[in-house]
Amino acid sequence: MAEILIDISTLNSGMQMQLYGKLDENIKLIERELSINIKLENEYLKLKGADEDLEKASILFNNLFELIKRQKKLSKEDIDYSIKLIKMGNTVPISELLDETIVYTSMGKPIRAKTLGQKRYLDSIKDNDIVFGIGPAGTGKTYLAMAMAVRAFKNKEVNRIILTRPAVEAGESLGFLPGDLQMKVDPYLRPLYDALFEILGNDNYSKYVEKGLIEVAPLAYMRGRTLDSAFIILDEAQNTTNEQMKMFLTRLGYGSKAIITGDITQTDLPKGKESGLNRVLKILKDVKEIGIVYLGNNDIVRNSLVQKIISAYDKYEIKDKDNSNRENNK
Repeated sequence: MAEILIDISTLNSGMQMQLYGKLDENIKLIERELSINIKLENEYLKLKGADEDLEKASILFNNLFELIKRQKKLSKEDIDYSIKLIKMGNTVPISELLDETIVYTSMGKPIRAKTLGQKRYLDSIKDNDIVFGIGPAGTGKTYLAMAMAVRAFKNKEVNRIILTRPAVEAGESLGFLPGDLQMKVDPYLRPLYDALFEILGNDNYSKYVEKGLIEVAPLAYMRGRTLDSAFIILDEAQNTTNEQMKMFLTRLGYGSKAIITGDITQTDLPKGKESGLNRVLKILKDVKEIGIVYLGNNDIVRNSLVQKIISAYDKYEIKDKDNSNRENNK
């Protein structure tokens, strides 16, 4: 078993506490995930383990030191993702993801990319007028798009923000529901409201809505319009039909940007109905001015347990599909 020393003298006592975590929980996590043993000796961490594991640990601690010095606060989420990157063979420091803050929430919390996939996604939004963000829940595809929309609005790059999603559960026909339009669409658009409330604050959000500078509406209400100088986000796009997707994309006017988000593995459309998102990704895949970014399980920034649940479901569904195919071939 090999041994190396990590010098922690460059960290003050507060930074060292950040590194260790409450009851040394961060150190225990690193030991468990990298299969090494860690002991504190004076101003050094003594690491014991296999050469390959110690090499990963050395890179990890260098990354964590830089992260602590940059943002003064180290979260379990940061450590989880740093470990994941190193296990994947990627040595890009997670601190590089923190070079740019998109926007600050109403509570002063900075919104930034938290994974390399998210950074690619944000870069694509900067570079293209139409971007497709594809991935499972928890990858930040909608939330980050909203943050970019708010930034563009505050920087006067666009005059308004438009958020939309297909109300597929109501068959996109909301007339039969009781109440006015707002009452009818609220249940379907609530996730979009929640994100905007967090970023803008309730007062600012209400003010912009009253002035018509922010619009949240079902996809059906986009028909027949040309949307100039707007930042438009189509969420849950896997639930659009081919006709709806074409209608949406042809609404884009001068000075506008459209972000389309969805999870192609989860559609609520009637059985046998093709998702407009699936088809448009094939149709537009070779158009250079359009960005298509796929986010995966490694970009999920919710509780790490969510990643394990999604991975377990993926494995089960693949196995179940294989079993069904074998049964059909008998």
